[in-house]
Amino acid sequence: MTNKTMTAAINEAIDQEMSRDDRVFVAGEDVRVGGPFGTEAGLHAKYGDKRILNTAISELALTGIGVGAAAVGLRPIIEIMIMDFVAVGMDQIVNQMAKMKYMLGGQATLPIVVTTHAGIDSSSAAQHSGSLEAWFCHVPGLKVVMPSNAYDAKGLLTASIRDDNPVIFISNKRCMASITEVPDEPYVLPLGVAEVKRSGTDVTVVALGRLVVDALTAAEELAKEGISLEVVDPRTLSPMDMTTILTSVQKTSRAVVAHEAVRNCGIGAEIAATIADEAFDFLDAPVKRVGAPFTPVPFAPALEKEYLPGAKEIVDAVRSLYA
Repeated sequence: MTNKTMTAAINEAIDQEMSRDDRVFVAGEDVRVGGPFGTEAGLHAKYGDKRILNTAISELALTGIGVGAAAVGLRPIIEIMIMDFVAVGMDQIVNQMAKMKYMLGGQATLPIVVTTHAGIDSSSAAQHSGSLEAWFCHVPGLKVVMPSNAYDAKGLLTASIRDDNPVIFISNKRCMASITEVPDEPYVLPLGVAEVKRSGTDVTVVALGRLVVDALTAAEELAKEGISLEVVDPRTLSPMDMTTILTSVQKTSRAVVAHEAVRNCGIGAEIAATIADEAFDFLDAPVKRVGAPFTPVPFAPALEKEYLPGAKEIVDAVRSLYA
């Protein structure tokens, strides 16, 4: 085990899978110089032009490359540097990547991983700060992964690359520098399996991405008040491991769902609705949701700070359950 950043863990997963399987290649903007966050650093020198492909600034063409390559037997990793830019490639993602296997009766497999970076980072403003995971969770045929730390990132990305279905792999920008112990050898964490990051007895907090870190901070603060939080990280958003979430809620009888994306129509709404449907008799209070306000991400640092949900908002939501 070695301490690694999420950036390094992702790089290592790609490197090890490219070494293991010569069908794996990476395509994206600036990937030959390491990509915008360094996740492809050093790979071009090792694997050359044919397997580390710089592309034009066209996400529609880039996602189309992925669909075509996967359909003929390759295993592409398509790097879309900022999550907001996936909007340009949505036709290929939604109408081809997600549907082709179904429409061809399973005759074609689409082993594609689309990697992208979501969330707020240093006043990047509205067109570079989006958390759009709900878009993809609404589309049948796509798997959606969102790790919160380096250990999970490496194991989940390895599983995603080996999967025969299209996977949207979302890294939160504020998690990229976070450090966790990570095995040097390859390993797989199964998709669709949540993890309880902290055991507790009073309130279940289901948190996504960077909000997992904030939920753990909130748990430390609330423990001083005698409130014990159980923090659940879904890790895979589609398919969602609702069994682990519901088991936790049945134990604690209270729930808060937290994510960086806007609260309106976010994944938290689906999780909250499922808890209400399937664990209503166990609830002692309504399910609370924490998310960003329904507005574009502001540029001004002071406004961005107010916009961004975090530990404080989770603490406030938990306290409201006892009001």
